[in-house]
Amino acid sequence: MKILLTGATGFLGFRTLEYLVGFNYVKSIIATGRKLDEKRKIVNSKVKYILGDLTNEIFVNELTYNVDIIINTAALSSPWGIKKEFETANVLTQKYLIQSASRNKISRFIYISSPSIYYNGKDRFNVKESDSLPKNFVNHYSKTKREAEILLEDSALDYIILRPRAIIGRGDTVIMPRLISAYNLGRLKIIGNGKNLVDLTSVLNVAHAIERSIVANERAINNIYNITDGEPVLLWKNINTVIEGIGMKRIKNKINFCVANSAAFFLELISKYITKKEPSLTRYSVGVLSKSFTLDISKAKKILGYSPIIKTDESINEFIKWFKSNE
Repeated sequence: MKILLTGATGFLGFRTLEYLVGFNYVKSIIATGRKLDEKRKIVNSKVKYILGDLTNEIFVNELTYNVDIIINTAALSSPWGIKKEFETANVLTQKYLIQSASRNKISRFIYISSPSIYYNGKDRFNVKESDSLPKNFVNHYSKTKREAEILLEDSALDYIILRPRAIIGRGDTVIMPRLISAYNLGRLKIIGNGKNLVDLTSVLNVAHAIERSIVANERAINNIYNITDGEPVLLWKNINTVIEGIGMKRIKNKINFCVANSAAFFLELISKYITKKEPSLTRYSVGVLSKSFTLDISKAKKILGYSPIIKTDESINEFIKWFKSNE
């Protein structure tokens, strides 16, 4: 089996690549991304790196030639940014990949989406894939991820869409590092009562879900699946585990949700009309850090054959060890 893995130089991509080379049925993997950090390079006879830009339609056509399966993990992921940039990175690239996959008769397209499309600013528990989505998405990222899903659903390709929630573990350069950076700047406070329950997802579990999607039977294809570690945790307890694990003092100070949300609204206005830069706090970030948010993964377990292979605390410890060694 020959696989094309996009976003292979990013956090999820390189951990997925690292995982998939261990399976005998995987004969070769074309790994693509914009830039390759040597620390994320997988040296294996099955792996061939072809770096380039997925917004280049000719480049995409060449990538998909003689490929069996496409795994698209590439995305512009941020709570803030320019609409056009998200549309280009998340929708246009998906369009080119789908067109090329159809032309080259790819047997399966696996797309990594986001449960941020469920976000409505409220506490949500056991959200199912079939639950209604908000009329207005919280940001350009979530809106374009859903648009990319629709493109795939409307195509004639066999597909599987995964929605992993808050990916953590060794190599994370997004979630925990952002929190650590905010802590170092003196900006990280517990928003609300600090008892919000959330799902986190170990990056190894996402890689495992992708592998299950590769070998999934006919019943499992053309479906969307929530992916998590399956055991909701107290968010701030785990954030403090990381903070203390890297040698810093635990977070104790709290801020009222309404105060934080109002401050974020004000900072967004400044960013939008004056600085044109990402604000230090957004209303989405306030919601993510203060609201409970858990997903139902029973569909993935029953139909896709997914079952978490690593626990959240193991991935948090993995991140702490990695972060300290690379600090």
